[in-house]
Amino acid sequence: MSEIRDRSDLRVRVATSLKAIPASAWDACANPRAGTSGSLESSCEPVDSLSQLDTDNPFVSHAFLRALEESGCIGGRSGWSPAYLLVEDAADDRLLGATPSFLKSHSQGEYVFDHSWADAYERAGGRYYPKIQVSAPFTPATGPRLLVADGPRADEARAGLIAGLEALRDQTDASSIHVTFAQGPDVAALTEAGYLERRDLQFHWQNEGFGSYDDFLSVLASRKRKALKRERREALSAGITVDVLSGSDLTEKVWDDFFAFYQDTGSRKWGRPYLNRRFFSAVGEAMGERIVLVMARRAGRYIAGAINFRGANTLYGRNWGCIEDHPFLHFELCYHQAIDYAIAHKLARVEAGAQGEHKLARGYRPVITYSAHYLADRGLRRAVANYLVNEHAHIASAQEALAAESPFRKGNDDA
Repeated sequence: MSEIRDRSDLRVRVATSLKAIPASAWDACANPRAGTSGSLESSCEPVDSLSQLDTDNPFVSHAFLRALEESGCIGGRSGWSPAYLLVEDAADDRLLGATPSFLKSHSQGEYVFDHSWADAYERAGGRYYPKIQVSAPFTPATGPRLLVADGPRADEARAGLIAGLEALRDQTDASSIHVTFAQGPDVAALTEAGYLERRDLQFHWQNEGFGSYDDFLSVLASRKRKALKRERREALSAGITVDVLSGSDLTEKVWDDFFAFYQDTGSRKWGRPYLNRRFFSAVGEAMGERIVLVMARRAGRYIAGAINFRGANTLYGRNWGCIEDHPFLHFELCYHQAIDYAIAHKLARVEAGAQGEHKLARGYRPVITYSAHYLADRGLRRAVANYLVNEHAHIASAQEALAAESPFRKGNDDA
């Protein structure tokens, strides 16, 4: 670890591996309120991710990030070089804050696309990479990014992390800092520090205290209810059964099967899957009880699967794949089964990942997500700031239009 900023009472350092950081100290910053549950939300209005705080986010946990390191998905030649900022109490070395931050040599695996920014800057003679990325790698899920432990120095630690990111940018000559899929306290602190706020849309399912899937269907328009019932029947009509696996159910054979599905989808979507086979074994061993793996079986073998991670009050849908194509099976495993699980376990929401307007018809609502960006070059910053004004208006308009197309009953719909 190297020290990048020092005061008499606060020390900011950078670590290139989680091996140097005790899991308990990191997790006390990443999820300081872990174990507390969130209330179910009852609002039917379009919402934004700033209000959707999960008190135990799996993707910034020491276990998840360490699994990425140990498997080689980050580090080495991956283009994701760990540069974790640590803010410590200089008097007793206690960890007060941290960031899941990386030096990036490309813009893959981020889901908040800045390729046009990079292209414009490099056409003008600039050098966009390296850049600093603060996020959960390969994971478009909202969560804390400026990780601070509870206590009287929380605000001071957050300010120290922001100052540390700027010092790291100076030290590495990075063009920019990108904090993606961030939550309210982080977005507020970063924009106050001069970062540009960017918005995008995802689709999340909100639990309104439903006791069953039928309860959920009851709030939909009659025509939509019938369509989803038929869709779920047809998804399993070829003799398909569904297993929901977690913890000790996650054997190496299960991971072999799921990885084959994941590779098929990954190779079709982006050419090379981001995660390797070793990652799934490592993450299953480290946090298997927080994994919800939904697998479809036909004729005695698994043919498709969807992996989810569980927080305190949220189920996060991540990756899916199959080796047999069946109508509606993707929707069943990724969306309907996730709703079933959230209702059964009284979770407040399901985050279904990036993109996908098809989620709207399955009862997932349009939700605004946020990121914050610091661009060192004034010309690039000015151009991006102007672009974001128009993009914000487009996102707001798109959310309103999508919400109007939701399957939920309107005032004059049949019950």
